[in-house]
Amino acid sequence: MSRAVVRYALSLGAGILAGFLCWLMGVPTPAPPWIALVGLLGIVIGESGGRLLLARLSHRRAASSGASAPEGDESARHING
Repeated sequence: MSRAVVRYALSLGAGILAGFLCWLMGVPTPAPPWIALVGLLGIVIGESGGRLLLARLSHRRAASSGASAPEGDESARHING
């Protein structure tokens, strides 16, 4: 398993545990309402889609010019974080 998958699994597990503990103690969950969580998911999907689109456009421009994109390309550094 990759490190990212492990991190997501641990984060999800911690959230489930926190929600269960809040339910046991009878306190309201400190999480935002579902509609806000759906909005956050949309933001994440939009950001990922933007990165993918930028990478494809960069690759397409490099292919049409007949040269590969240099490894130190600014857009490549932005895509990788």
